[in-house]
Amino acid sequence: MTWHPEDERRWAVARVEAGDPVTTVAVALGRSREWVYLWLARARSGDPAWAQDRSHRPTHLARCTPSEVVEAVSLVRLSLYNQGLLCGAQNIRWELAELSVTPLPSVRSINRILAREGLTHRRTGRYTPKGTPYPTLAATRPNQVHQIDYLGPCYLRGSVRFWSLNTVDLTTARCATEPVCSRAGQATVDALWASWHRLGLPTHVQADNEMVFYGSPAHPRGMGLLIRLGLGQGIEPWFLPVREPWCNGVVEKFNDHYRSKFLARIDVPEAAALRPAHLAFEQKHNSRYRYSKLGGQTPLTALERAGHVLRFPSHETAPRVPLPKPEMGCYHLVRFIRSDRRLDIFGERFLLPPEAEYAYVVASVDVAQHRLRVMLGADLLTELPYPLR
Repeated sequence: MTWHPEDERRWAVARVEAGDPVTTVAVALGRSREWVYLWLARARSGDPAWAQDRSHRPTHLARCTPSEVVEAVSLVRLSLYNQGLLCGAQNIRWELAELSVTPLPSVRSINRILAREGLTHRRTGRYTPKGTPYPTLAATRPNQVHQIDYLGPCYLRGSVRFWSLNTVDLTTARCATEPVCSRAGQATVDALWASWHRLGLPTHVQADNEMVFYGSPAHPRGMGLLIRLGLGQGIEPWFLPVREPWCNGVVEKFNDHYRSKFLARIDVPEAAALRPAHLAFEQKHNSRYRYSKLGGQTPLTALERAGHVLRFPSHETAPRVPLPKPEMGCYHLVRFIRSDRRLDIFGERFLLPPEAEYAYVVASVDVAQHRLRVMLGADLLTELPYPLR
């Protein structure tokens, strides 16, 4: 005889209530004593639907995102999308933090919520940024702009510890990689000099605000290594906004390429083998890697077809530290000005006019005239005396 599950349960409970032993009922149905006791307890609970199946889903999920957080993620994502702004998981998380949403979900949780709610469709057409205009340097010819960055400390197999000074020419995508075991003054000067000997001297070099490049906040007008070495060779250094590494996006992306293609694959047993390994990697990149922005050309092919005459350092060996203070040229700082309207130049602050609030400005130091000029787009905001010590 084939029992319907509910009929089986009702029959078992009825037989026990009639006085039959639990063991006898269980054997008759081919069930366990625990099964009989389970349905007997449910029948005695007073629930009229006690014989029906119940969901096995847990009543409490310890790691389940609260429904109000899921709703907040969905609303923020749609709001950013409709405004034409970046609406990825990290951008959504920043917005949620601004709105003081708690608990604040992780980027991974936000991605899961977006996938579950069907909010992963992308914007059609090319993205047009609508944020604060950023004073980007134009790069239309080889060596017009170099981006540089120190990556490290890096470790290869074994105990070799080093930093890599990575340089990328924005127009041709040529790179130079120089390993150093210390970023102290002379090592940085030697690395820059060697990179320029292979790539040529740029017109502008763009870097972040590492002290090895600009000097020291204790002496903001002292002009650090990059400023002194660059101006001495007719190069204008540009310093990024503080804590905005994405403004050096080309070399930052190259750093990812360097990590995956060099650090993760190359075996260098000793420090003496570092530089030959870097030169081999650099040569392979410049001669064999093809870039879509170059129309499928390699960096060296793009350089050759540009037909531009490069300028190189006049001496084979790098100048010795301490470097002399330059007497001419300009160096520049790009800064985002907030509501306090304070311009920070390596730790020294200047008050700017109200129109600079929530905008990027370019602060240029004229070494020959000892002047500080602050530009907002094409407009001169202010000009101040800036004696260099």
